[in-house]
Amino acid sequence: MKKLFLIIGAPGSGKTTDAELIAQQNDAITHYSTGDMLRAEVATKSELGLEIEKYISKGLIVPIEVAIKTITNAIKNAPTDIIIIDGYPRSMEQLNALDEYLLGDSSLELCSVIEVHVSEDTARDRVLGRARGADDNTEVFDNRMKVYTEPLADIQAFYTTKNILKVISGEGIIEEIVSEMGTFINSKI
Repeated sequence: MKKLFLIIGAPGSGKTTDAELIAQQNDAITHYSTGDMLRAEVATKSELGLEIEKYISKGLIVPIEVAIKTITNAIKNAPTDIIIIDGYPRSMEQLNALDEYLLGDSSLELCSVIEVHVSEDTARDRVLGRARGADDNTEVFDNRMKVYTEPLADIQAFYTTKNILKVISGEGIIEEIVSEMGTFINSKI
């Protein structure tokens, strides 16, 4: 049975870096970043990539059909039985689509949803300081934060009810955050 871990957090919370480092430390874990997967598709300039770019460039969520297809393809093709996906779900629609998928797939268990919590000031400083892409500017950041925070309480409530939400502070030193997250993940596998 494959074991799935989801990592959510504000833009700039460090969720992708944390997950990458954990996967590098453990060959049994495969990491996928929703944002990276979508940006990679944009880079191909395919029809799908151009459609995705319309949403990403404005800090909006891509359509559910695109997001769930991207996620489920990654899970099916993962080379290991332990998978970390960061940046998903970002809406109740995404959460419900994944939950429906999981109900129909007995070979996959959602072990935990880990929220990397940072203040909005920390997130803003990190995103605007990295300037990784065209979507790293104040206007887009503000929209991305709004898109992230609006459904957050409902997402937290859903996974808290299932007793699988774990909140970790993303404010500290990266090594400490990765150690705490890695220890938690290892305790669940």
